[in-house]
Amino acid sequence: METLRQHSYTSQVSAIETNKVLRNTYTLLAMTLAFSAVTATVSSSLNLPHPGILLTLLGYFGLLFFTTKFRNSGLGLVGVFALTGFMGYTLGPIINRYLSMPNGGEIVTLAMAGTASIFFALSAYALIKKTNFSFMGSFLTVGILVAFLAGLGAFFFEIAALSLAVSAMFVLLMSGMILWQTSEIVHGGETNYIMATVSLFVSIFNLFTSLLQLLGFMNSDD
Repeated sequence: METLRQHSYTSQVSAIETNKVLRNTYTLLAMTLAFSAVTATVSSSLNLPHPGILLTLLGYFGLLFFTTKFRNSGLGLVGVFALTGFMGYTLGPIINRYLSMPNGGEIVTLAMAGTASIFFALSAYALIKKTNFSFMGSFLTVGILVAFLAGLGAFFFEIAALSLAVSAMFVLLMSGMILWQTSEIVHGGETNYIMATVSLFVSIFNLFTSLLQLLGFMNSDD
């Protein structure tokens, strides 16, 4: 009987902790998305230049390292907003490029709507069904590494077909990341809301930019 009581108590504590991580993650995610939207709008409005792929990668990985290092302290929050703000700044020039295309406003709007729909649908599925997607972790890690390297190759060698294939890969991989990360929180595999927020934000960012490229290509075909 005592063992059952202890098990019940442990389960209750675990559920409380999981709900706390979920609540904190989605609160911080909403705040960082809003902050990133502001920096993207400012960057777009001022027509600021894109920092280039090398500075973008240095800024991203540098701020990601900082955030990871201080994920258990207040500096971790500073890192999250610095990282997402920087990514928002890099997004401004990208959005401007698509807005300058025929039907550019429609392309951006569809990409935003598609990103939101995919995120909410997959998050709801993971939260309601509570399926454990932990088995996807290794596959996603390898897939993202391969897609990242392929994306660099497509950029430096200017291979349009490969670039589109990478975008399609990222749509699938980032969708998988949303399922996996949400499942990790639900099942207690991720207990740090700062890192959970970073993972979901990066997934949403890459999903949006990948959809932009695919929709932009389809539009140019017309």
